[in-house]
Amino acid sequence: MNMLLVLSVNITLSLCLILIAFWLPQLNLYTEKANPYECGFDPMSSARLPFSMKFFLVAITFLLFDLEIALLLPLPWAIQMYNINTTMFVSFILISILALGLAYEWVQKGLEWTE
Repeated sequence: MNMLLVLSVNITLSLCLILIAFWLPQLNLYTEKANPYECGFDPMSSARLPFSMKFFLVAITFLLFDLEIALLLPLPWAIQMYNINTTMFVSFILISILALGLAYEWVQKGLEWTE
């Protein structure tokens, strides 16, 4: 009986959400929303528009520091291991490489937004 109740509730809820998802966007339709591309470029114009490389630099910098956080996240649990010196040495090397890369970008004026 419980399985039948759970299945019926799930199916009903899923159908309600699907119907709302199809019905709701049709209420306020305007040209920007109907546009298939939401990137800010006109899809009918030339594909050879100049694009600033600074946007890519911001994206790569974000990915770099996101990777740093992902690699250093298990560090508090790794400290509880027996060989703490190796763990600290590897994390110090990782942070040093990332800091040197940031310093290099800073010296080369890669982080300056204006030309």
